[in-house]
Amino acid sequence: MFRQDCAMAHDLSATDVLRGTCRWLLRAGVSPLAEVPLSGGRRADILGVDAAGRLTLVEIKISLADLRGDRKWPDYLDHCDRFFWAVPAGLPTGDLHTPAFRPEQIGLIVADRFDAEAVREAPWRPLNPARRKAITLALARRAAHRWLGLVDPESALLGYD
Repeated sequence: MFRQDCAMAHDLSATDVLRGTCRWLLRAGVSPLAEVPLSGGRRADILGVDAAGRLTLVEIKISLADLRGDRKWPDYLDHCDRFFWAVPAGLPTGDLHTPAFRPEQIGLIVADRFDAEAVREAPWRPLNPARRKAITLALARRAAHRWLGLVDPESALLGYD
């Protein structure tokens, strides 16, 4: 079981939270990909797809200043079937329980570099099927390009992004 007191927030980086959160997503049946460009110029910290084709988007915040200053996060809701905040263990989460952060619509994950726990589940809100298909296709292509870049770094010269 994940221990929320195992690290202080200031000791954890976004990469640590990403790693722990991706491990939780994998156990939950979601295949995650980090740093995924979205339409409208946004970038998801993590976007994943489950076996049913449903999309989970996770936004990582490692400080209260970063969390409080983010005004763009509602744009992400148009790119997923459910949305989570992921924060480092030890970060105060009181803000995320206020109406401004829509706790009835948004899940909350607390993570460290080894694991994570959903302390508030995110409800599923089905996307329009055509939009889901377009996002899923873009996600699959992005993942395939990243894999190809790992096994054949010179393939990037062929023009994929």
